[in-house]
Amino acid sequence: MKLNVNGKSHTLDVEPEMPLLWALRDELDIKGPKFGCGIAQCGSCTVLLNGEPVRSCTYPVSGASGQKVITIEGLADKGKLHAVQQAWIDHQVPQCGYCQGGQMLAAVALLKKKPKPTDEDIDAAMTNICRCGTYARMRTAIHAAAKKGTRA
Repeated sequence: MKLNVNGKSHTLDVEPEMPLLWALRDELDIKGPKFGCGIAQCGSCTVLLNGEPVRSCTYPVSGASGQKVITIEGLADKGKLHAVQQAWIDHQVPQCGYCQGGQMLAAVALLKKKPKPTDEDIDAAMTNICRCGTYARMRTAIHAAAKKGTRA
């Protein structure tokens, strides 16, 4: 199976139904996507698949074969943080940080679709769960990233 993850091509010998999360974490040693619930609800495992947020804990690795997968590790470009990553730092969004990789990727996907989102757009798109409850800071950071403009 061939995977393109963060711009690098990989060949894996895994079962096609293996969740993408485990292929990333266990086979490729990419630890940004986290295991949270295992039922695609919490979003800690979110990655971008061709620019769309996907919950990788239930997404079969075979579905990602030949597609473009981006994890939080692949969001920065040549050492320069993505506008969303910088906004997360500037606005001190994380507390524990466990869900934040998935949160940032969901925000990147939102800004690609809606470069100037409203609070309602953000609330509708940001469906990942944050146990620390940093939703207000996430909203502020997304608006800040939107003002700077983002690349997808």
